[in-house]
Amino acid sequence: MNWNLFSLSPDFPVSILFALLVGLAASCVWLAIAPPGTLRRERRRLDAYVRRPDEAPPDESDGPFARRVLLPLLRRVLRLFGRLMPNRRMADTQRLLIQAGEPGRLTVLDYYGIQLLSTLLCAGLGLLLIDQRGISLRNLVFAGTLVALGLYLPHFWLRQRADARNKEILRALPNALDMLTIGVEAGLAFESAMMRVAERWDNALTREFRHVVLEMRVGTPRDVALQHMAERTDVPDLNTFVAVLVQSSQLGVSVADVLHNQAALMREKRQQRAEAVARQAPVKMAFPLVFFIFPALMVVVLGPAIPRIMAMFQSMAGD
Repeated sequence: MNWNLFSLSPDFPVSILFALLVGLAASCVWLAIAPPGTLRRERRRLDAYVRRPDEAPPDESDGPFARRVLLPLLRRVLRLFGRLMPNRRMADTQRLLIQAGEPGRLTVLDYYGIQLLSTLLCAGLGLLLIDQRGISLRNLVFAGTLVALGLYLPHFWLRQRADARNKEILRALPNALDMLTIGVEAGLAFESAMMRVAERWDNALTREFRHVVLEMRVGTPRDVALQHMAERTDVPDLNTFVAVLVQSSQLGVSVADVLHNQAALMREKRQQRAEAVARQAPVKMAFPLVFFIFPALMVVVLGPAIPRIMAMFQSMAGD
């Protein structure tokens, strides 16, 4: 194979190709991580629609040029690239996107497009490295590692988003159940109590509450809407709460009693998790203590005595 084709010559401008790949990757990253202002506008629009479901949401054709033209164009490019990826695990990817909160409204094809572009970008980096340093086993291994890294990075980012969202839901669940209990015991309907909690706080759990309320207002039964929320989040404690609430609704048990018991149970679980984390602290502190704090402490304590010890050994060797 003639590797001179990859040199920075007019026949094959690697630098231009690399710049295009960098631009596409940066655009995809900006698309995946939407600006906070856009997210706030979309959240306000959804809240207004939840409070007034008889009114249609505002027309999305109005807005900046980037949102009306550039974003749809980028999505079409991503879906075009996404169709080139194998779709054997589309269901798992879709489930992971939902658990991550669908960042940037990414679809499965959008995610596959980002994954392919990230792989191409890292492959371009590997080709540039080989072109600059020549062909060798070390450079080939490093280039292959870059390609594998580009293929895995989007999945790692999405998994981190899903784990962070699950932790946020887990932290907010006990307080949300307390507020639900107070609202239901004060005479509010379950739907109104959920909407009151969603108006009070803004986190991943309250956004799911808004989604549940929206589904119930468009005609979905409450038990089905709650089960949809459990499937979207896949948090064990929330799944348990939904299962108990659905079962109590079918058996005719008071919702207030169920919420009160579940709130107490969630607070107890939160305390147990905090105690488990506290028990792990000594193990986690062992590494910095052994490799960072103890050596510095030994230098401070034994440092002044080292010259005297050396002098003593020298005098003993002279005798």
